[in-house]
Amino acid sequence: MAAATFALLAFLAAMSGAVFKPGPWYDTLRKPSWTPPKWAFPTVWSILYVMIAYAGWDIWTKAGWSFAIALWVVQLILNGCWSWFFFGLKRMDLALFELGLLWLTILGFIVTAWPISALASLLFVPYLLWVSAAGLLNLSVLRLNAAE
Repeated sequence: MAAATFALLAFLAAMSGAVFKPGPWYDTLRKPSWTPPKWAFPTVWSILYVMIAYAGWDIWTKAGWSFAIALWVVQLILNGCWSWFFFGLKRMDLALFELGLLWLTILGFIVTAWPISALASLLFVPYLLWVSAAGLLNLSVLRLNAAE
């Protein structure tokens, strides 16, 4: 039951990307040459959400309510809010700030989960790397389109 709950929570966060899609507004923005292809985003995020759900479940089964689980919940909420800021509100600046908070929360989870489960911590490393790349992309798009 707990595994299904963590999978459902990750799925709900992932749905923010389905609700707040890039669409025509994003298509018209200038982007850096290193922007990943469109197909990469749902592919990578699908894998990451499975890893996120598993890491949360792993910590939950070993420690229950803990600071690591609190950070897991916060990162999931922040994760789901980014699409709303960037694509929904079209506020690249707020999205970038929020992404910085997400990055710190992911790092916090990695550190606090490590004593409980090295696997859960390691499952968050690709997530941290992807969010780091997303932050650079967010910043680049913001700068390239600042005058508009």
